[in-house]
Amino acid sequence: MTARDTSTARPDHVFANRRYNTGRYHTPSTATAARTTTWPSTPTTHRSTTPTTRTAGKAPMSDKPSVLFVCIHNAGRSQMAAGWLRHLGGDAVEVRSAGSAPADQINPVAVEAMREVGIDIKANKPKILDYATAEASDVIITMGCGDVCPAFPGKRYEDWKLEDPAGQGLRTVRLIRDEIRTRVENLLADLTPAG
Repeated sequence: MTARDTSTARPDHVFANRRYNTGRYHTPSTATAARTTTWPSTPTTHRSTTPTTRTAGKAPMSDKPSVLFVCIHNAGRSQMAAGWLRHLGGDAVEVRSAGSAPADQINPVAVEAMREVGIDIKANKPKILDYATAEASDVIITMGCGDVCPAFPGKRYEDWKLEDPAGQGLRTVRLIRDEIRTRVENLLADLTPAG
């Protein structure tokens, strides 16, 4: 009899495994949906049933590619990467950045390193990574910091192994900045092929 009682816990256990990958970004309504559907293995159903929910409070989706840069504090690498992509890509790409545990402010050494190359990220604020932002992005790039993002089939995922600028001097942060630029240039060439 007890064996039958424990079998009812199986759906929660299955859901708990899904939550490990995506749970901290679920709102209560999406958590409920995840228990009763095969999501996220069938993203078209999810997207087609809630096209406005995923971009609530944001501008409507456009045809241009969107990139989300993620690092835990959203204060250094992801902000520099977003700054580079905005600078180099202009209006050709929609740029976002976020973190699972955002800092209070952007790393001042990262701000200074970017200022040296004519990019001002001082006014940017670290933002929390939420489910809707991740779902609305075509490309999700983590910065080698072990941050976990929601998994959506059909998205492009990259993990850029980059040194953390936190606690580093300007000389080291310049090297990180320059490596990020190279990676962003390659990404941009991929996303916006000439022709």
